[in-house]
Amino acid sequence: EAALAALRAARIPVVAVSGRAAGWCEDVALNWPVDAVVGENGACYMLREADGSLSVRCVQDEAERAANRRRLLNLAAEALRRVPRAELAHDLSERLADIAIDYAERVGPLDDREVADIVSVFHEGGAHAQPSSIHVNCWFGDFDKLTTTRLLMSERFGVDLDVEKAAWIYVGDAPNDAPMFGFFPHAVAVANFRRFAGQVKTLPAYLTDGERGAGFAEVAQAILDARGLRSG
Repeated sequence: EAALAALRAARIPVVAVSGRAAGWCEDVALNWPVDAVVGENGACYMLREADGSLSVRCVQDEAERAANRRRLLNLAAEALRRVPRAELAHDLSERLADIAIDYAERVGPLDDREVADIVSVFHEGGAHAQPSSIHVNCWFGDFDKLTTTRLLMSERFGVDLDVEKAAWIYVGDAPNDAPMFGFFPHAVAVANFRRFAGQVKTLPAYLTDGERGAGFAEVAQAILDARGLRSG
């Protein structure tokens, strides 16, 4: 959080892009020093307005999300039957459009074969399924982290990422970041991404020395250093 605060103090815009549930994203959008949040692998974006209210933009309407949720839960039942050590993620009630299967947050961690079996069930059912560092995120729809980040930047910040992508840095840690790694020339993975490197066709340009938050702080400091600024 200190790294985010330092970027905010330097007036460097930050967008959080996550597979986490909309409920988690709401807290981040309202209380963290970020300019916006893309959640549920692109199912929605959120940001805090000048008056302190929360704006939420979903890429699917409520009826479509409800129908897809029923289909996803049917596939989840089959995935849990096939991989009994897995569980539905604890944040299911906070999700708007996708579901997540927990393989390394409150259970496991499961091995790569078990994770691959979970992914296969959803792919066989026509759904998208991408592992994050702790969950397999599953959804129906033609969206991902990149498509909704493009939408957010265009609609709310007047930025055409296809033109300006070289001016931005993306930091990720898991296979569900693959669309972003392939798009941004200055994409970075934190060090714990190494365990997933064989699962991603397009690798990021850079890898930090630190894992998780320490890796992000490393990137933030490099940005500040390049601008002749100091954190803290």
